[in-house]
Amino acid sequence: MAGRIICFGELLLRFTAPGHERLMQSPKFDVHFGGAEANVGVSLARFGHAVSMVSALPNNPFGHSMRSALKAQGVSTDNVLSGDGRMGLYFLETGAVRRPSRIVYDRANSVFAGMRADAYDWSCLLKGADWLHVSGITPAVGPAPSKAVLGAVSEARSQGVNVAFDGNYREALWKAWGGDGPSVLKDILAHATVAFINERDIALLLGIDIEPRADAISRAFETFPGLKTVAATTREQDSVSNQTLTGELYAREGHWTSRPHDMANVVDRIGGGDAFAAGVLHGLIEGFDPQRTIEFATAASAIKHSIPGDWNLTSLDEVEEAINENGLDVRR
Repeated sequence: MAGRIICFGELLLRFTAPGHERLMQSPKFDVHFGGAEANVGVSLARFGHAVSMVSALPNNPFGHSMRSALKAQGVSTDNVLSGDGRMGLYFLETGAVRRPSRIVYDRANSVFAGMRADAYDWSCLLKGADWLHVSGITPAVGPAPSKAVLGAVSEARSQGVNVAFDGNYREALWKAWGGDGPSVLKDILAHATVAFINERDIALLLGIDIEPRADAISRAFETFPGLKTVAATTREQDSVSNQTLTGELYAREGHWTSRPHDMANVVDRIGGGDAFAAGVLHGLIEGFDPQRTIEFATAASAIKHSIPGDWNLTSLDEVEEAINENGLDVRR
């Protein structure tokens, strides 16, 4: 029962300091493709869904390489616009022991940030789609992307397309152009069918004190009548490299929790939330029962922690093995 999903957001290049070095400790980087919405799209394409990326890239070797990489993962780039200018970048310093990882953005004045909101014809782009996936990062990039996201979710709602929204509040990006993040994200959430948010996100968007998760999500359901599902994770950390991940799925009629996944020697947690979101969407599209959906999503996220780069280069079979705890022997 594969679905057609539109993912809208900025496509990025990620430069990672080698190993666990500090940024610029040595003058070299490992390079990966990234972007929150693309991370979700790649996972869904690998799970067998028809995924189309809507974005804007520079007409240069960086933009061309991103297009090629997405196509290789089964993601359509037919609706990715081209323009003159630069590509958005971010730099990652991978933490260790008691030192957390650190990200530095370099996204100002990218082709995506400067693309006019009316360059995206949402009435055409969303025709025949089952889902639109957006995140709170995209409107934080600048005024034009903010207006474009609001136009996308409004048109999706008018066409009966389900909206999946990942809160992803990025204070530094909002401050860079003076945007009102909580107000914009609240408007997006008002159009969402499914939201990947927690009690802190809800408190921020509603301007209230942080409440226990179940109470906060109940308040979100009361505030946003179109919202049907909320999913979130809980992460316990003994150190940067040793973590435990548990997923939770909330609907108006109940609450389901995954088994905890112990993750020793985490390789790369960036993109773990996107892998979780893709797992939830896969379960909803395929009609899984809620318990199976949250088990699938959390197992998919746990696998991502073992893979360098933003993209969860896994398969349905590998996720099923992780759910069933089929052991760690070499597969031959």
